[in-house]
Amino acid sequence: MTMLIAGGYAGTGARGLYPLDLTAGVLRVGDPIAPVVNVSAGVAVPGTRRWFVVDEAAGRIVALDAATGWQPSVSFGSGGIDPCHLALDASAGLLAVANYGDGAVALFRIDPDTGRPSGAPAIHRHRGSGPVKDRQAGPHAHWVGFDPAGRLYAVDLGADRILLFHPRQGALGEPVVAHVAPPGSGPRQLAFHPSRPVAYLLCELASTLTVLRVGGRGMLTAERTWPMLPAGTTVESLGGAIVLNDAGTRLHVSNRGHDSIATFALDASGDATPLGHVPTGGRSPRFLLVADEHLLVAHEQAGGVTLLPLDAGGIPQPPAGRADVPGACFLGLLSP
Repeated sequence: MTMLIAGGYAGTGARGLYPLDLTAGVLRVGDPIAPVVNVSAGVAVPGTRRWFVVDEAAGRIVALDAATGWQPSVSFGSGGIDPCHLALDASAGLLAVANYGDGAVALFRIDPDTGRPSGAPAIHRHRGSGPVKDRQAGPHAHWVGFDPAGRLYAVDLGADRILLFHPRQGALGEPVVAHVAPPGSGPRQLAFHPSRPVAYLLCELASTLTVLRVGGRGMLTAERTWPMLPAGTTVESLGGAIVLNDAGTRLHVSNRGHDSIATFALDASGDATPLGHVPTGGRSPRFLLVADEHLLVAHEQAGGVTLLPLDAGGIPQPPAGRADVPGACFLGLLSP
């Protein structure tokens, strides 16, 4: 049995945080377990049953503990507008937040005993814009993440940039630009290879996947870019989510509009080669998670969470199950 949680948008019917049970290839959903809506991102605290999740519409971060019945223990402002992604450093003492609405990156010091923020956050408000005026009139921080060296990366969709911070004692400091994406490409999410100095950038507006080599100082150099959509696609589509398997041999990305998964093979160096596409079984696949030899897909418009079996080669097959989670936009894997 594999236990998960799913968040959804209130505007499309979500009533809280939903439990999911994946057993013997069957996915089931239960009644909401926590009264938190608009949960589009979350992160587990290693070694505990605690989670931090965003309430995107309220602009807040909510701490939950499965050990105490999932009731919120603390709620605090995200340091910006429309928080959409969270990350903890290796010590779980620093919590980074990407705020899409105003491009702010916030860094909170977390008390390891209470799980509560300690002091005011450090905040960097990026400036910049891009050529796609209805989406890039200003900065839009969309993803944050720490690398094994403790460096913090922030992906900005509005400014076509990846920023690199070197946090020190809870301070962000001034960032450097680690990578400049093509104008109007709209970088959305970054994923690091589990064992190679390689990262993969999903660009939402261009629907592309770029292989980036990570340099000694954390700078990112583009090596190859692949389209995420099949050749000849005419339907309007945006890049959605990215996930790697634990072995670092397969990478999956979602296309919102084309409503498909594109799968790439990763070789020993971390380079990517496209393997094909499969329909997701819903509309607007926003979040992906690999669990129990399946790829789970959360659809924010229609279709809930679908279950795509992975074959012996790690390639997703057509949906074989579904859970009715309205406005699904986040999935989290619970510790045993």
